[in-house]
Amino acid sequence: MTIQWFPGHMAKARREVTEKLKLVDIIFELVDARIPYSSRNPMIDEIIQHKPRLVLLNKSDMADKQITREWVKYFASKGIKAIAINSQAGEGMKEIVQASHEILKEKFDRLRAKGVKNPRAIRAMIVGIPNAGKSTLINRLAKKNIAKTGNTPGVTKAQQWIKVGKELELLDTPGILWPKFEDQEVGKKLAVTGAIKDTLLNLQDLVVYTIRFLEMRYPDRLKDRYKLDSVPDEIVEMFDHIGILRGCLRAGGEVDYDKVSELVIREIRSEKFGPVTFERPSDFLMENE
Repeated sequence: MTIQWFPGHMAKARREVTEKLKLVDIIFELVDARIPYSSRNPMIDEIIQHKPRLVLLNKSDMADKQITREWVKYFASKGIKAIAINSQAGEGMKEIVQASHEILKEKFDRLRAKGVKNPRAIRAMIVGIPNAGKSTLINRLAKKNIAKTGNTPGVTKAQQWIKVGKELELLDTPGILWPKFEDQEVGKKLAVTGAIKDTLLNLQDLVVYTIRFLEMRYPDRLKDRYKLDSVPDEIVEMFDHIGILRGCLRAGGEVDYDKVSELVIREIRSEKFGPVTFERPSDFLMENE
């Protein structure tokens, strides 16, 4: 299964982000707490270069809390401040403003030293992959529905400035994926968490990946969910078991593998397996050192 998705508005967004960079003080890099590595667009590092940044691990309620803490420490070891948030519930909003002031303290101290008594609001640009929750975050920070939201990737397709009280001004940007996934493992993680439109995917292949991942990292949850004593070695047996258990059948009693696939993807995204994180810092230590 080869996964690619780079609509035209994303190429335009990259150009616009580059152009607007000089207008902002800090970058809010929004990533999915379930896939903190895979949901970081490598192009962002190229684009923002040395601009101060704050990594926001969104959807932290859907991720394994212990592993999220490991990711916060990992980013700190790289000299990057990261905080876990849940934009849907409004958790961590105060920490965002507080962390921004900490990161930009030296810059605003210099302004005060030059005689600026009341430095302007912090100007931040929010960047991230599609469906990471950027618009929901903006609406939470602004305490009103300003940005469009949606549960499908690609909702935000233009930039807009949004005032958040007197302390913060936000520049929203469309979600940007990159033109080519060098590692198809990254593509699969993005797909299973909903960052890529399902219509572009082979769901059966994606479910094979998901089941094998759960078997490796969360085997008890997988067995409990589908009433298994052990996970079958043959994936077809697993599909048949789930299909019969959940009634994903065609006329005549034959298992409908497409329905099984839709069911498993729906259940992993709706937390029927509990909070799940698809990658840990230790998975990447060797390649990043």
